[in-house]
Amino acid sequence: MGKTYERIDGRLRTFIEAQPMFFTATAPLAGDGTINLSPKGLRGSFAVLDEHTVAYLDFAGSNAETVAHLRENGRITLMWCAFSGPPNIVRVHGRGEPVFRDDPRWTQLLRRFPDIDPSVHGLRAIILVRAELIRDTCGYAVPLMTYQADRDLHGRRFAREDDTSLSAYFAGKEHVAASIDGLPGLPLPLPHTPAA
Repeated sequence: MGKTYERIDGRLRTFIEAQPMFFTATAPLAGDGTINLSPKGLRGSFAVLDEHTVAYLDFAGSNAETVAHLRENGRITLMWCAFSGPPNIVRVHGRGEPVFRDDPRWTQLLRRFPDIDPSVHGLRAIILVRAELIRDTCGYAVPLMTYQADRDLHGRRFAREDDTSLSAYFAGKEHVAASIDGLPGLPLPLPHTPAA
């Protein structure tokens, strides 16, 4: 049965870091607002920063619902499922914020992701999450599936973009500068990528 944890460490941290994908859930404050649920992948794009703080790289995409919701209210839940091995589901409920390229923390945070080249993915933000509630549950109904590899399509698509063309790409998308519900999303034009 489910258990609540005080911190992300030991077996729990090992489990989280071993998963090839996770999910994020956010929502606006408005009761009739659009709830967002997103899958996240690409090995190396997630990091446990300390026992209560995690972060992940927010890459180019066709919307920015998570960013918009975090800018409005900060609420976020992250979830990992065991698709192989013993059944397990872990959720981290917390407060998140998007750290943009012009934030003084950007360069130091980016160093926490040494196994991924962010330049080929159109990195637009680093999502920083402070855990408020950490829980696991059994996951008995989660299917067994085999991880083969990360897809290379995202990197192949966005590797050809620079800061200027990426900003133009985002400006052409309906739900990047503003969410589906009209909340402020990604600040455009994007700040330039700081020198490493």
